[in-house]
Amino acid sequence: MTDDRSPADADALRRLEAHYAGMPPAAAMDLRVRDWDGERLALAAPLSVHVNDKGCAFGGSLASLMTLAAWGLVTLQVEAAGLDADVFVADSEVRYRAPLFADLVAEARLDDDASWQSFIATLRARGRARATVQATVPLPEGGVATQGRLRYAAILRTPSLPG
Repeated sequence: MTDDRSPADADALRRLEAHYAGMPPAAAMDLRVRDWDGERLALAAPLSVHVNDKGCAFGGSLASLMTLAAWGLVTLQVEAAGLDADVFVADSEVRYRAPLFADLVAEARLDDDASWQSFIATLRARGRARATVQATVPLPEGGVATQGRLRYAAILRTPSLPG
């Protein structure tokens, strides 16, 4: 992560990393936030924890890291809007383009045909909304190892009533 973050962004990223660390499968991935610019979230993980029998990145790890990056992106946008919602992956399509023999980096951004303003407005009005996220795992020399199109659902939490 870069050091020029606002205190609110830095706090949000610390909460996100703590949330990942609290999920045993995600914690085992040894992932960390690599970059966040307000529109794109990148997560990184070492190849040594995700290597398969061919010496390259395990396909399930590539898909998982993209899923977690996309989930984190949607979660950060919901939090930035001051909302409290559960975010769930609804479906995903993953394409493996080339083997990756380096550390994993997954980058997630909102689909080109969508807007965060519309997503947040729908979430506020209806209590639920869907977002489509594009995720990629780039190759160090250029090109793409893996790409995904993932759809997420956010559902506002309702505060429990004193009883």
